[in-house]
Amino acid sequence: MLNKFHYVVLIILLFSLTLFAQKEPPRLSPKAFVGQTIGYTDVKITYGAPGVKGRKIWGGLVPYDTVWRTGANEATTIEFSTDVKVNGHKVPKGRYGFFTIPNPNEWTIILNKVDDQWGAFKYDPEEDLLRFKVKPVKHAFRERLMFSFEYKSPFSADVDIDWENLRVKFTIDTSRDKK
Repeated sequence: MLNKFHYVVLIILLFSLTLFAQKEPPRLSPKAFVGQTIGYTDVKITYGAPGVKGRKIWGGLVPYDTVWRTGANEATTIEFSTDVKVNGHKVPKGRYGFFTIPNPNEWTIILNKVDDQWGAFKYDPEEDLLRFKVKPVKHAFRERLMFSFEYKSPFSADVDIDWENLRVKFTIDTSRDKK
């Protein structure tokens, strides 16, 4: 039979175990997200934000002409609350895997129907919803990969992807075509 003393010792023991339980250390490439309401559409991008850390990024850490998760850890995702146009292409509302194929002169932007992936290890081009090309441009140095939105009009914005000394961008348009 347990008396009060035993209950107190048991409670202290259980409490101390939770104090010493180890948490996962912080990620070296922290999880990041950015969101914007464009017109009446909510857009959210979730990604891992790697750092340059003195490394060669383009054609090094991120090989040219190879599918890249466009971040670190899990594949980057982009989510739209309504149907949109991305660089002029119709995209139904939903959440998509976001991949790129970097090249010194031209990048391929990919929206993939599989949104829950680790990296690009199981990337399947058969699941691509959309592919289009954009041109990289030189830009001010940025240590960590960053996605951001640039206002164009009440119903459109550019998505800027900045890392190291490059920027690529594409347009999201949420206006409704009148028929």
